[in-house]
Amino acid sequence: MAEISTQTVYFEEPGKKNTERTLRTALKRVKELQIEQIVIASTGGYTALEAMEVFKDYNPIIVTHSTGFNKPNEQEMPEEIRGSLEDLGAKVLTSLHSFGGIGRAVRKQLKTYELDDIIANTLRILGEGMKVGCEITLMAADAGLINVEKNTVSISGTGRGADTALVLKPANTQNFFDLKVKEILCKPRLD
Repeated sequence: MAEISTQTVYFEEPGKKNTERTLRTALKRVKELQIEQIVIASTGGYTALEAMEVFKDYNPIIVTHSTGFNKPNEQEMPEEIRGSLEDLGAKVLTSLHSFGGIGRAVRKQLKTYELDDIIANTLRILGEGMKVGCEITLMAADAGLINVEKNTVSISGTGRGADTALVLKPANTQNFFDLKVKEILCKPRLD
């Protein structure tokens, strides 16, 4: 088997300040591997708008928090930003989180953890962006917005902005264990 060599960028601290470098690092690998599917986490729209500058030729999929994530009936991404993203060629996905939903309801009501919480917390040992990057890829596959037979670049972060980029073999949530993290392009170092 041939050896593949690529650089992984490790940020000293997580957060929004790493957004530009994360996007540029991901774009470089997208071009090298000729990846057509790009999935990007964005809560309020900042990361998505920044990403559209970098990935303007790729029609990325922007994945938001589910409506009601923080407050009932509230969508954190303003409608005008969503419209601007769609005008720029992005698909914007708002749906139930793969590692949330009914399991989160059980945790909140019965004060016990469900399997999806355990998986999410296990992925967090590699960083919040690792958990989010895997989750948004599952969500995009479940919505039929990406092909599970094609590699995908997933961009996510810790809090706001982007600080994690992955090359993934996607899967639908019901086939979670078919999801493969093929490359970690960048992520924050954890203390």
